[in-house]
Amino acid sequence: MDHYAGIDVSLEASSICVVDGAGKIVREAKVASEPEALIRWLGSLGLDLARIGLEAGPLSQWLYGAMKEAGLAVELLETRHVQIALKTMPVKTDRNDARGIAQLMRRGWFRPVHCKSMAAQETRALLTARKLVQSKLHDVEMSLRGILRGFGLKVGPTTPKRFARRIEELVAGHPTLEFIAKALLAAHAALLRELDMFEKRVRAMAREDKRATLIMSAPGVGAIVALTYVSAIDDPARFSSSKRVGPHFGLTPKKYQSGEKDVTGRITKIGDAGVRTALYEAANVILTRPVKGGGLKSWAMKLAKRAGMKKAKVALARKLGVILHRMWIDGTPFDARRAACPAPTAA
Repeated sequence: MDHYAGIDVSLEASSICVVDGAGKIVREAKVASEPEALIRWLGSLGLDLARIGLEAGPLSQWLYGAMKEAGLAVELLETRHVQIALKTMPVKTDRNDARGIAQLMRRGWFRPVHCKSMAAQETRALLTARKLVQSKLHDVEMSLRGILRGFGLKVGPTTPKRFARRIEELVAGHPTLEFIAKALLAAHAALLRELDMFEKRVRAMAREDKRATLIMSAPGVGAIVALTYVSAIDDPARFSSSKRVGPHFGLTPKKYQSGEKDVTGRITKIGDAGVRTALYEAANVILTRPVKGGGLKSWAMKLAKRAGMKKAKVALARKLGVILHRMWIDGTPFDARRAACPAPTAA
């Protein structure tokens, strides 16, 4: 008889539940959240484990990779799907979650998630760190502006290079403000220096990555957008059709139909928010700046006249995601004629 296991992963220890084909609990345990410990415990059972379920999370991809290498039939489960499936449980504990995941594996009612390659994970880590430094730099600048505004000192429009000088000019002669400005400007200079290093590293990575270089031939797609997209997709073959990229990143409208009721709502916003944001920013560049967007820009502008600029940007972001996937699959650079679409539809 086949057996199925569910693992609820926590930082220090993971709860494991093993059930048989009839759903009866065979073994339960709490094991250290380390690949070696999990593999050793599962191997000691002496059972034929048809499927082992892991909910996607911070540690899950690391554990999944090691267990897969060990030859275990492990599946990475979509978090949103698991949460909805276990929502009916009146008492939520790690033990009950492991039991629920085991039952999902037995019934086959789960949606597997793609486990990204190590290269993709490293790229995403770099982009995340860059974004963190960028946001903290912005926080320091806004805090300085806010502090000085309380004393009637207005920074006004400035550039990154002139920002520190402008602050020093405003606080001159105010001992307390000079002390505050000195400390925050030191942090600002350090963050600016580190951000510059991240920018150089990201652009170097984009130049070295043939996939990123290829999709950067599309309008509005720079190094950040390209690496964000490539690292999120990782394996383009996992999509049976390029059109599935839009729904995967939450860029298609919600749909609710029951009886005579049929409602089409806003976009679902499921999936990777970072990719969704990157594609939207690329669409914004195409529509608001003088770039060679070809048929894409004219297609989106026609839609903007009918449905508004915001919906046009969302629709263009979705279309751009599909085009980039097709370029990647075909190995061909952007072709404005192929990208043009004569019949725009609202987002």
